[in-house]
Amino acid sequence: MNKPKRPVRFFNTTGPCFPWDHYMLPPQERLVGAQLHRYIHDSLYWVLHAPRQTGKTTFLQSWMREINAGNEAVACYVSVERCQGVVDAERCMPNICIAMQDYARWFDLPIPEIKQAEASSMLTEVLTNWSEVLAPKPLIVLFDEVDVLEGDALINFLRQLRGGFAGRGIGKFPVSVALVGMRDLKDYLTASKNGVPVNPGSPFNIKSDSAFLSNFTQADVEKLFAQRTEETGQSINKDALEYVYEQSYGQPWIVNSLFNRAVMRVLQDDDFSTVTLAHIKQAREQMVLARETHLDALAYRMENPQIRRMMETILTGAFDMGLAESEAFRLCTDLGLVRLDKGALTIANPLYREVLARQMTFGAQIMIHEPEWQWEKPDGTLDMDALLQEFQKFWRRNSELWEQKSDYTEAFPHLLLMAFLQRVLNGGGNIEREYAAGRGRMDLFVEYKQKNYIIEIKLIHAHSSPEEVCKEGLEQVARYRDKVDAKAPAYLAIFDRRPQAREKTWDERLGWETEAGITLVWC
Repeated sequence: MNKPKRPVRFFNTTGPCFPWDHYMLPPQERLVGAQLHRYIHDSLYWVLHAPRQTGKTTFLQSWMREINAGNEAVACYVSVERCQGVVDAERCMPNICIAMQDYARWFDLPIPEIKQAEASSMLTEVLTNWSEVLAPKPLIVLFDEVDVLEGDALINFLRQLRGGFAGRGIGKFPVSVALVGMRDLKDYLTASKNGVPVNPGSPFNIKSDSAFLSNFTQADVEKLFAQRTEETGQSINKDALEYVYEQSYGQPWIVNSLFNRAVMRVLQDDDFSTVTLAHIKQAREQMVLARETHLDALAYRMENPQIRRMMETILTGAFDMGLAESEAFRLCTDLGLVRLDKGALTIANPLYREVLARQMTFGAQIMIHEPEWQWEKPDGTLDMDALLQEFQKFWRRNSELWEQKSDYTEAFPHLLLMAFLQRVLNGGGNIEREYAAGRGRMDLFVEYKQKNYIIEIKLIHAHSSPEEVCKEGLEQVARYRDKVDAKAPAYLAIFDRRPQAREKTWDERLGWETEAGITLVWC
């Protein structure tokens, strides 16, 4: 067998992708709602939005190169990220104009001139000058990271683009402008007006389309790794490919990161053995523990009260009719944190679910002492009965005081149990979580030394009875066990959150029984 060639390209997880350096798929194929051919020929302005790390910058720079190679128009990519946190137009407009000069220089394009002007007209003058310099070719400007603009700076920026729109044309003003960021433009405007919806006279009512950049399909994931196979001969198992898609739902950064870690760290870059499911699972765990920049940014989002409310609702399986119409829902959808699965709201993918759950439980986890009691059986397997009985003691001693200090009220039982499990297992086992708003439950699938355990969490509220919750929970955990592992020991943890429950003694509240082969853990 011939020795595999050392690859020239790699799976990229930082910044835009370039076909000469990275394995990549044409990002134009993932555009939804865009008509690229019309934006230039019909002189249209448009918006592109998608979550972070999905390929927006890669698409913009790729399309820019394609336009400029055609020699019929001149396109320039311009990021306005340097204006983050600059809310006043007097400081923001000069920064944007300097950015246009910098990017024109980097891409070997004619550079626009900046003359002395008021902030309210500076962008207009620079874009007009740039159009004149490039005539007789039309100018297309692709503004990236527009979501960093806010307040008066955003409104001023949009008003100057709208002001030049009526007179756009070759030698006059850009014939086409793209505004690109995480959220649709109307959401920026609503945020800049303290939640007041935009009116028909908003500063950018001239847009033609609001397009979206979708995730990879499962076929895309396969085609992406196939490029490495063709280049090096390294193959990947079918179950490993399926797991990559299952964990990512095609989120491009996750896909690239799993592949990159599997072939560069788990296997090392000079080992071209077949990539297996075990390699991908190890890469996933490394990503979670390393808290890479993209995942760390997701965790940071949990400081936003709107996002915390959304995560708590999904975590507890609560039913909230107003949630889908809330700003929290729109924000989390635009950030790529949530999605609809068969009509139910859930976390966008299992990897995000793991990262966000760990972030929500981290504070409690570090306050839990290392267990001194025996939680393994003599054969080294997990003694789940002992673990959950010890949790009941822990809940009795700490829950009331800790709940007073928690940012989460409804999800507190779920979070404390997860933190307790995570602290005891301490990297030696794996916990997979399944939850969705409106289902009234949370499922945990615990894997420890090749043995599986199922735990379902249910809450008793004032509008329900213990008998109803118990019956429903037993049916749900039985269905979940049949789906994931019919032989796995199953537990139903029930937390009584009714006000009258607090009037009972702890001996009355805590309980342990078995019904239909399922252990009920009353808390």
